[in-house]
Amino acid sequence: MQFTFAHNNFNVLDLEKSLKFYKDALGLVEDSRIVPEDGSFIIVYLTDGVSPHKLELTWLRDRKEPYNLGDNEFHLAFVVEDFEAAHAKHKEMGCIVYENPAMGIYFIIDPDNYWLEVIPKK
Repeated sequence: MQFTFAHNNFNVLDLEKSLKFYKDALGLVEDSRIVPEDGSFIIVYLTDGVSPHKLELTWLRDRKEPYNLGDNEFHLAFVVEDFEAAHAKHKEMGCIVYENPAMGIYFIIDPDNYWLEVIPKK
């Protein structure tokens, strides 16, 4: 029996703000959307256009308070070919929250405080 990755989910408070962030910061675009008739939630699947893995953003109409991410010891990682250009872009956006030059990586933070690791392509 073989299992393969399908998607990861992040719950978000402001869907439009998150969609803009993921497009501007990482080039992710909407692949599909689920909106029930009662409007109680919206699920948007984002794609990088290359890999089959998706990022699912879930917005809940009745949620008003920020999500408790605990110690935020989890993250998604992204590989980028032009690491220096990505770093400069993220620095300009003001979303870099942690850098580890010894490991050659850094992390950015999204509008809901999820951490996203950026790794240079080897």
